[in-house]
Amino acid sequence: MKFMTTRTTCTVLAATLLAAGLTACAPVVLGGGAVVGTLMATDRRTAGMQVEDETIERKVSSTVVNTLAGRGHVNVSSYNRQVLLTGEVPTAEESQKAEKAAMSVENVKSVVNELGIMENSSFTQRSRDTFITSKVRASLVNAQDLSANVFKVTTERDVVYLMGRVTPREAKRSAEIARGVDGVRKVVRIFESVSEEELANYEKNQQAPAVQDATPTSTQGGAPAAAVAAPAPAPAPVAVQPTAPPAPSRSDIQGTPLPPIQTAPVR
Repeated sequence: MKFMTTRTTCTVLAATLLAAGLTACAPVVLGGGAVVGTLMATDRRTAGMQVEDETIERKVSSTVVNTLAGRGHVNVSSYNRQVLLTGEVPTAEESQKAEKAAMSVENVKSVVNELGIMENSSFTQRSRDTFITSKVRASLVNAQDLSANVFKVTTERDVVYLMGRVTPREAKRSAEIARGVDGVRKVVRIFESVSEEELANYEKNQQAPAVQDATPTSTQGGAPAAAVAAPAPAPAPVAVQPTAPPAPSRSDIQGTPLPPIQTAPVR
């Protein structure tokens, strides 16, 4: 029991440090609140797309703040140019204004509006959301059949939002893990789906070794010298397919205190 407690504590600490140390961007928060953590080292987005998502988060943040004149508490997350809005605003009209403002930002592909029409969440609630995010990420890190790096985790009012580009198996498994974390009221999946074959091809391309040719040379006395490895030729640039990725799916899964997993229609 003591070993398991120590291991769990270390895992939570490791996940928190990795999220803080390896994430290329800090959480984008309007008015304080949700924590967003992504391990970017083996992210399935291209490096360029990761940078673009960070830029989108900053631009949407600024645009929404100006649109709402500082009213409400809005968090902005972007994955593959899909923007997630969470937090609270005073009225439904302001929720729609925030959504339209986010959609107007350059390169934004779509917006998932999860803003609540209510008073701003308390500091206690936001601290609890921070802790839940850390526990969910620690649980993903601890899972032997998942790569935590491919998930982006956000928590708002005990609701966990999962974003990423994953297979159907990974989507189901990650939701089950998040659902089992203490304090989670609901899990919302906002995923782009890829097949197992597409994932296998991606991983194969990532792991392909460089090829080098050894060319023997001669010394002044005519004796052959040790073979010298010639530098590998620079790989030809691979054209990025312009085709848009599949439309992300959104489904709700009830948390531990509630009934078994339920999937809501995509909206």
